[in-house]
Amino acid sequence: MLLLGLWAVVGPAAGARAEGAYAFTPGARTVVGAPDTARAVLLDPRHTYRSSLPRGAKLYYRLRLTAAETAYVPVTAVPPPDAAVSATDGIRVSLRDANGTSCSYASARFGAGISPRPVTALGQRETGKALCQGGGTFHLLVERLDAGHPGVTAGAGRWDLEIAPVTEPRLVRAGSTTAPPAWDPASPEPPSGRPRERSGGTGFATAAPLGQGVWRTALAPGETRFYKVPVDWGRRLHASAELGGAQGHGYVGGALTLSLHNPVRGAVDDATAGYTGTAKPTALAPLPPVEYANRYAVPAGVTSVRFAGDYYLVVHLSTRLAGPFGRGPYEVTLRVRVDGRAHAGPAYDGGPVPEDVFTISDADRAAALTGGLGDAVAGAAGGQGDGDGAGGGVMRLVAVGGIGSGTALLLILGGWTVAARRTYARTR
Repeated sequence: MLLLGLWAVVGPAAGARAEGAYAFTPGARTVVGAPDTARAVLLDPRHTYRSSLPRGAKLYYRLRLTAAETAYVPVTAVPPPDAAVSATDGIRVSLRDANGTSCSYASARFGAGISPRPVTALGQRETGKALCQGGGTFHLLVERLDAGHPGVTAGAGRWDLEIAPVTEPRLVRAGSTTAPPAWDPASPEPPSGRPRERSGGTGFATAAPLGQGVWRTALAPGETRFYKVPVDWGRRLHASAELGGAQGHGYVGGALTLSLHNPVRGAVDDATAGYTGTAKPTALAPLPPVEYANRYAVPAGVTSVRFAGDYYLVVHLSTRLAGPFGRGPYEVTLRVRVDGRAHAGPAYDGGPVPEDVFTISDADRAAALTGGLGDAVAGAAGGQGDGDGAGGGVMRLVAVGGIGSGTALLLILGGWTVAARRTYARTR
């Protein structure tokens, strides 16, 4: 009852919107990629990094890994908002051992919307695989996929990069390497009800917390918003997005893009919808419950749902909407469902780095359910949100919500503590 009552007293103001360009992780260290492995700068999973990628470039970065660590290195490319791009433009990322053997590779492209937006590709080295075993030096290779646009120079500039390496320890006791049994692939019924206003963040670091329910925001063409949904071991996430109607005539392919990324920012699924001016929904494919053993499955949509933590929903509206339908803003409705029975996670032999990447705290759960407590936490940690700040949240909790002042203070102080620890862990 306490959590259900929190929304009414700390929810964000209706119509509040996050503005600005991509929000990089506070305290991210700036590094320069090298044209060869000999000069590659060392990346440390305790930190997040900023870099840049010129047109046609291939840049190297370096990591040191033990034989027991699985490494995930997500790279987010952020082109300028006026960049000219094609559907096949984007980035390709691979992680390689000291001999140049590729452990993995992945690409991320702008797609049918033909609109510049943040795109993320993941390089990884997994223990237990045939390639890239043992400890030592590994290299991250980031390549720009740019087809070129004759007569147009806007896309020729540098794209900003955010690199956020993560390491995962092995288990205390090795278990089965068989994927979990079959799960129900049917799409669950999306939640219904009155939408609650929730502006998203402008990067992974400022993603706004969401829980199960119906949420609404307003976006202009070219804007991207980030949300995070805490998903426990044993639970599964389903989400859809709907672009509201507008005046105008024509058709825009890939007008709305909804993407899902796992706690290490690896791609899980994405969905796009064309637009003719009438309300248009799009939904992610059904996903299995979050289980460690999903990593042994073959389909990418299953193997990527391998750990608990924050799952990121990223919503983008194509710049091409502005021509036939105007500059908006457009109403976007998100429907989020989290079901399944939560259970304890696997016994790791040590901790991941960063230490909280696969952890869901009580403050995370509260923020997701209320849609507003996270704003007070973010404000205390120097982040951005839609609420009135921690002080205003406390006063409204006490005066309006009927919650005792001691309980309210403990809730907010607990949130501050969690936020401060996370900020310290990511910037030290």
